[in-house]
Amino acid sequence: MRRYRKLSSSENNHTERWLVSYADYMTLMFALFVVLYSMAITKENEFEILSNSLEHVFIKSALKSSEQGSGVKGEGLLIENSLETEFNLFGNSITNEDRGPELLDGFGDLVNLQQKRLGSPLESLNQNLQAALFDHIEAGEAKLELDDDWLTIELSSGLLFGSGSAVSTNEAKKVVSDVYSIIENVDNYIRIRGFTDNLPINNELFKSNWQLSVARATQMLLELESLGVNPAQMAIEGYGEYAPFASNDTPEGRAENRKVVIALSKYALPIASESQNTNQENTQKTVIIEDSSADAQNNNQIKVIELPNGGIRITTREEEKQ
Repeated sequence: MRRYRKLSSSENNHTERWLVSYADYMTLMFALFVVLYSMAITKENEFEILSNSLEHVFIKSALKSSEQGSGVKGEGLLIENSLETEFNLFGNSITNEDRGPELLDGFGDLVNLQQKRLGSPLESLNQNLQAALFDHIEAGEAKLELDDDWLTIELSSGLLFGSGSAVSTNEAKKVVSDVYSIIENVDNYIRIRGFTDNLPINNELFKSNWQLSVARATQMLLELESLGVNPAQMAIEGYGEYAPFASNDTPEGRAENRKVVIALSKYALPIASESQNTNQENTQKTVIIEDSSADAQNNNQIKVIELPNGGIRITTREEEKQ
């Protein structure tokens, strides 16, 4: 009996050793899920800044390698935040299926969807603009919104213009100057959008809210252009009363709808190629050949004009001065 009891006790010890391995397994699984949870609650904004910065670096490196004739072309290393669509590039301005004609070569630098390039990270611009426009944001005269594709600066029309007017005030010029101090070195696309309320307007300058919204957006564009922003990266959008931010049934809602929005795209103006720059520099060269015939006595000269495409044109006519 004593021997039997000893044997039974030894067998029980061996059969319960699986608990040790099971406890180790559960500990490892717990540690794994703790790590996964900590990664899941990481601040999304900080991760987005890192992602945009790395993407910007890789894109620049790829462009530099392709220009030098080295490197291998392939898919990007980072996952895009969203699908590459025309809506992401142009925003709310493209909303229906009816499309206009295709732009001809030479006129599509601003809207060429085949030459997309990432610009300066929007998150860093957002932080700098928050600091530059802090007083106006606190007063409710300005508002910044950031998503994956656009950084929008909403400016109240009461801050920028008088009632029914598109003439910018001194305060408007100061605000635009503050915005320019942040975006002066970036080449991101800029869309300037004008909005109004639904109160009808019909004066000697504007026959409709369409015209008023476009005129106000144009004035903001001209202010930015006068400060030094490249006109090729800017465009105007006028929405009139047909894209309200709030209800027009109350004075507060109508005040909310009267604004100008400066929208910065995550995409930037494409870099001009060397061939394009060379073509722009090509001009007609005129070679004058003296003629000893009787026509020469009448001061007529034969001119051989070299054309940019390699041809020549021979003429004795004087070129008209423009």
